[in-house]
Amino acid sequence: MHIRAMTIEDYDQVVELMKRAPGVCVRTADSREATRRFLEHNPGFSFVAEDEGKVIGCAMAGHDGRRGYLQHVVVAQEYQGKGLGRKLVEACLAKLHAEGFHKTHIDVMTYNTKAMAFWEHLGWQRRDDLVRYSIITSDDENA
Repeated sequence: MHIRAMTIEDYDQVVELMKRAPGVCVRTADSREATRRFLEHNPGFSFVAEDEGKVIGCAMAGHDGRRGYLQHVVVAQEYQGKGLGRKLVEACLAKLHAEGFHKTHIDVMTYNTKAMAFWEHLGWQRRDDLVRYSIITSDDENA
């Protein structure tokens, strides 16, 4: 297995991984163009894992100038439990840390108990002291 920086050329394989992952939602905001903008805005912060040229894992990360954010972390089911998710997250955190971002967040759907267990296993702390609010400013509820 090999971990490297994600490029837009990885898009199709990453989206297929996301579609097969329970608890992961693929939205309009995950379009090729939106992903291209995200990668260009955050160069070198996102990573993929490959096995024999096939993308088997992905962690997308970026920042807002103050805090780091993980957008998607997904590993093919047959590769889970082998430390690959941890390695992808560590690659993202190392890049964020090197760029001066020392606090990182990830949003997890409340029904995704497997993901919550993963983050807690890695030592991440669940926040119960805040509530996220969102607004959609287009007709696309899947934005």
